Amino acid sequence: MSRLALLCVTGALLTACAGSSRTSRHGELGFVDSDTAARARYAAYVAEQASAQAATRAVASTLVRYIPPAVLALMQHEHAVDELEERLAACAVQAERLGNARFFRDRPPTRQECGEVVEHDACGNPITRAMHLGKQKHVLALQCAEEALKALWPAPFSIEQRYRYYPNARMVETVSRREEARLIADGCTDELRGTIKPDLVLHADRDLLKAALILDFKFPCPQTNVARWTEYGSNSAYANESQRVIYERALGGRAMLVSPRTGVKASPP
Repeated sequence: MSRLALLCVTGALLTACAGSSRTSRHGELGFVDSDTAARARYAAYVAEQASAQAATRAVASTLVRYIPPAVLALMQHEHAVDELEERLAACAVQAERLGNARFFRDRPPTRQECGEVVEHDACGNPITRAMHLGKQKHVLALQCAEEALKALWPAPFSIEQRYRYYPNARMVETVSRREEARLIADGCTDELRGTIKPDLVLHADRDLLKAALILDFKFPCPQTNVARWTEYGSNSAYANESQRVIYERALGGRAMLVSPRTGVKASPP
């Protein structure tokens, strides 16, 4: 019922207080006392609030659509999800600005600068400026995101946790920080092959092998490029699959991108 219609109903009931009785096709209405009028006003108010809440849900944040109801119920206040999404988007913007400022002052790098090789890794693979900047921006963004999650996410979360995923067995296990450091220190080995490392995994409960949400920061270089999930190459354990698909298969939950230009964004399923 529209707000105007509700007001009309309320007004009619209140007007009835002035007369001794009214008749309708349903028979005698009798005298409408103040208590009945008050209930009518309350009914109008409840209906109006329900309509407003429905409109709010229709334009709700991206995150709220994928957070389990049990977690939503634990959020500190009704706008906590919106605030979390805004803060994560702000983390991406801040990391982009600070990362660029270290090398380019008040401007973003050009396409040519993004493609320049600035060093090589221990295996001899080239590292471009885009890759180098992205790594530094990730550090800044994750520091910022941790503070936001501590304040607003009511359940456990993991930051840059590496997992070993066994697709055929549909099983996943965590790789400890110590083991990860050892594998990386050993140099060019295949022991990290098939592992995944999302930026943020938000859990619904104490099961740290399952995700409610998975969030990855992306910093396109140049900034006019579209933020997108990485596609695994032909030599990967997940050849021709996207990060998003593998993350969701391994951990469950919905995987989303966070970037400076678009904020938190859910890719099509």
